[in-house]
Amino acid sequence: MHAFDSPYGALSLTRYPPTQNPTLQAFDAADHYLLRQLQAQPEPGPLLIINDQFGALACALAAHQPCSWGDSHLSELALTENLRINQLASGQIEMVPGDQSPPGQYQQVLLRVPKSLTLLEDQLRRLRPRLLPGAVVMAGAMIKHLPPRAGDLLARYIGPYQASLGWKKARLLSASFDPQLIPPTQPLVSHYALDGTDISLCNQPGVFSRERLDIGTRVMLPLIAEQTATATNIADLGCGNGALGIMAALHNAQAQLLFCDESYAAVASAKQNFTNALPGRTAEFRVNDGLIGITPDSLDVVLCNPPFHQQQVIGDDIALRLFQQSRSALKPGGRLLVVGNRHLGYHVKLKQYFSQVTQLAASDKFVVLLAN
Repeated sequence: MHAFDSPYGALSLTRYPPTQNPTLQAFDAADHYLLRQLQAQPEPGPLLIINDQFGALACALAAHQPCSWGDSHLSELALTENLRINQLASGQIEMVPGDQSPPGQYQQVLLRVPKSLTLLEDQLRRLRPRLLPGAVVMAGAMIKHLPPRAGDLLARYIGPYQASLGWKKARLLSASFDPQLIPPTQPLVSHYALDGTDISLCNQPGVFSRERLDIGTRVMLPLIAEQTATATNIADLGCGNGALGIMAALHNAQAQLLFCDESYAAVASAKQNFTNALPGRTAEFRVNDGLIGITPDSLDVVLCNPPFHQQQVIGDDIALRLFQQSRSALKPGGRLLVVGNRHLGYHVKLKQYFSQVTQLAASDKFVVLLAN
C-alpha cells in the first residue's frame, strides 16, 4: 500500500490483484496531473471517469459522486478495495461495466488512455452522445505510453484538442466537445479464421490479439482434442475471444464449458463466437477475477494462455494467480494446459502448485505445458 497525496486529499491505495513488487504503485503522475488540472477548473459538473486503473481518480473525487466506466473488471475490484481502505462509501460512485454505455450526461471527463487504441476509439464513439454542451474530455497518460494517434482520435470523435506540457513524465490531451462534428461510423469489430475450422472469430475492440490469432494459441490448438476428449467440465481461463474453449467444445460434444476473463469485451466476444460456432449449445460466461468463486474440485481441464502484463506493467503476478486458482478449481487428477513464452519459465513456476509439469509442444518462442 502506498500514500497518494492527491490534490483532493491524502489517500492510501493498493493495487489489485496484490503484487509482490513493492515498487509498483496504484497511481502515477498521470493520475495526479489529471486531478490537478480538474481542480484548476470551475467546480466540476456531472463527472465521468474512464479506465481508472486502480481507482485513484474515483477515490480522490468520491465527494463529487462520479461515474466510473471501463473494460477491466480487475480495475472495478481495485476501486472497490481502495474505497474500503479509505472508508469511502461505495454508493458515492456509480460503476458502469464496459459492455454498457455510461447512463448520464457529462460536463467533465477524465480518461486514462488505454493500451488498445481500438478500445479508446470505441469508448470515444460511445462517449460522444453522453456529452453536454461545453464538455471537456481530459485524457492522460505517461508520455512513454501515450500513442501519437490518441490525439487524432480525440479530434475525430470529440473535437479540437490541446496537448499539455510534460509534467513528471506525464502528459494530458484536453479536447473540447464540438457538437457539429460528424465522427466516423465504420465498424470496429475484427474477424479472422480459427485454425483448422471454417469458423470466423469475432473480436470486439480491446480484445487481446484482435487482428490475428495469437501465436501461442496457435501452438496449443492442435493439442486440445486429445487433452479434452474425455473431460466433463472444461474452463477457458483468460478466454479472450474464446478460441481455446471453442476448439475444446468442437472435439467434445458432452463437455460443459466455462469461459472466464476480466475484460468485458473479451467475454462478449467469446459468447458471440461460441454461439455462432455451436448454435443451440450452452456454456457459462463470466467476467471474473480468474476462477474466484468457482467451486473447488469441480473442473477436469483448465486451458490457459495467461497474460504477462497488467496495463503496461510486465510481470508474472497475474499468471501465478491463475495457476493457483486452477489448482484449487481442478478435481483430483485434473490438469492445466498452459501456453507461454519460453523466457517466462512457467515450467519452474508451475511446480509451486502442481506435482508434475510436462512439455507437450514448443515453437521458437512458445512452449505448451501440462500440469497435474
